[in-house]
Amino acid sequence: MMRITKNDTVKVIAGNNKGKIGKVLKVYPVTQRIIVEKVNLVKRHRKPRSQQDPGGIVEKEASIHESNVLLVCPKCSKPTRTGFSTLGDGKKVRICKSCNETLEVGE
Repeated sequence: MMRITKNDTVKVIAGNNKGKIGKVLKVYPVTQRIIVEKVNLVKRHRKPRSQQDPGGIVEKEASIHESNVLLVCPKCSKPTRTGFSTLGDGKKVRICKSCNETLEVGE
């Protein structure tokens, strides 16, 4: 199970984009990679397909590995490690390691 989910706010801790904060747009659990908004931008040279699609140089986000980001806790608003805990009803939830608050999915 991945510790990062869609719509989480994360901070990049390694690589060329170190220090940037953004929202997770897409998650690839098999390869453990994520796409973060306005992070790891690459240029793609697109060929024109029709009159409506002119083509040209397009900037888009590329994926980064989940180990290079930390989740930003919505409660304490600090980048933090995450853990898992089971509630009384048997539901598995993520917890913030610094403030021990539960993190709802997509918060």
